[in-house]
Amino acid sequence: MDPARPAAHTIGIWQGRIAGLDEQVADLPATETADLGNAVVLPGFIDAHTHLAWNGRSRRTIDVTGLTTAAQVRERLSGAPGEDWIEASGYDRRIMDRPLTAADLDPVTGDRPLYLADISGHACVVNSAVLHQLPEITSDGWLTENEQLAARSLRLPYSIEEITADLHHSARQVLAEGVTMCAEAGIGAGLIASSPLEAAAYQRAQLPIRVQLMASAYVLHDVAADPADGIARAIDLGLHTGFGDDMLSLGAMKLWTDGGMIARTAALSEPYAGTDNSGQLAESEEFMRAAIIDGHHAGWQLAIHAIGDRAIDFTLDAVAEAQRQRPRADARHRIEHCGLVRPDQLERIAALGLIPVVQPTFLWSYGDDYSVIMGERRAPWMYRGRSFLDHGITVAGSSDRPVADGSPLRAIEFMVRRRSSGGRAVGPDEAITVEEAIRTYTLGSAYACRKEHVLGSLTPGKLADLVVLGDDPRTSDAIADIPVLATMVGGTFRFQRSA
Repeated sequence: MDPARPAAHTIGIWQGRIAGLDEQVADLPATETADLGNAVVLPGFIDAHTHLAWNGRSRRTIDVTGLTTAAQVRERLSGAPGEDWIEASGYDRRIMDRPLTAADLDPVTGDRPLYLADISGHACVVNSAVLHQLPEITSDGWLTENEQLAARSLRLPYSIEEITADLHHSARQVLAEGVTMCAEAGIGAGLIASSPLEAAAYQRAQLPIRVQLMASAYVLHDVAADPADGIARAIDLGLHTGFGDDMLSLGAMKLWTDGGMIARTAALSEPYAGTDNSGQLAESEEFMRAAIIDGHHAGWQLAIHAIGDRAIDFTLDAVAEAQRQRPRADARHRIEHCGLVRPDQLERIAALGLIPVVQPTFLWSYGDDYSVIMGERRAPWMYRGRSFLDHGITVAGSSDRPVADGSPLRAIEFMVRRRSSGGRAVGPDEAITVEEAIRTYTLGSAYACRKEHVLGSLTPGKLADLVVLGDDPRTSDAIADIPVLATMVGGTFRFQRSA
């Protein structure tokens, strides 16, 4: 992925970095040589937006994925072990024979509080034992966005020991898919957080992958800084983007401006097809604008969750205002998801230097559904590829794991083929080349994480993170099925597939 040297046959590695290629290392002695035969080697994939703790925690919850009737869900939940909270995940309201309610769940849960997470991460179903603790909420058990957060907060926090174990589980999983670095999208507070001490779990875990942490904007608080600093709110000690090292660092500040398409809460400028529902903004515009401006003033790179085009409009306006108040070159603010982008928004994204952090496997997994709810006119605008690149916009690849398939190769195949799992063409004009798609998961994601100087290409001097593939994605007819043979982080093989 280095334009100056597109291909090589030999990689020399010393002290965790790439020492040279081919003739640069041919005459140097090696303490160890790995002959990979006819395998293909690429830079390690970088998942620029994922949820390691949430993904790992899913293995400890009751899984209702794929269940389609209330009776099936009740049966799966009955006899749940333990005496306290019952936690379950994988609920998909769209495929149910009818939406679940607290009344459906109460007979099998009794007085134990139940939290049944929707696959979107933006909604849940709870039982009466939870609703009784939320007297300000009127609901039949289905909660979205801030109401969901209120219910989830009753269960939090998880212990550092629990989070650490969850992280190790996820690290093993992503290594087997060729991922060498992940950006954890929102710790400390908010929809995805596990504990106010979450960063401590990452320090304790000492994971075999590189991790960049996005702090939730909810942890910003007033600070008595010198007026000349122009910083009204920050996190403790004034830490911001860039703190840390190559294994664990502080990345962008995460802010939510709307919901998601699965839960029908992404904020649109026109209603979802066949409805009068246009989704919703996550918070008041005043709260969100202040967080964006204050975060920008405090030196943060911003990672702004905006899926619907109305949320993207708000994001563009707020970032433009922040830059007007305090111009910052190379701020590299990001739009997480950037799911529905109107043609008129493309030039503004480019002009502001914003980085769309997309999840191609959303459309592989849910493209049939999304196409229906967006309608024929808007469906081609979803999770764009070609239009971004043609406007000179850097695109970063990511998964939002566990919301969708986390495999980078699956995402790369979708970006090239633009076909859903059901075989539907989803925005075929947005297809990009294989090498362009690989770039989003290597140099594109490295750039979004401000790590392109050490990651993203196999260039002498950069960190020796690489993935070994059993076939060449440029010529394969089934990119998603290419086996990952090995994954190296810092010159050490952290995953090797058994024969």
